[in-house]
Amino acid sequence: MQYIITFFWSFLLVSMLNYVVSSVLSVDFNFMNGVIVSLVFSVLVIIIAAIIPNESTPEAEAEHH
Repeated sequence: MQYIITFFWSFLLVSMLNYVVSSVLSVDFNFMNGVIVSLVFSVLVIIIAAIIPNESTPEAEAEHH
């Protein structure tokens, strides 16, 4: 489910950015460019989330006890 939500938000935000930037630059809005960039962005976010460790540091655990 987290992958679907990640792709949804990535698609929404990248499509919005694609629309605004193409409007500001006075170029044609290309929907497929936004889809491709959002897929790449989603994969990068998922990879970064997998690399970052979930366990807390000993200092953080000491503060909670």
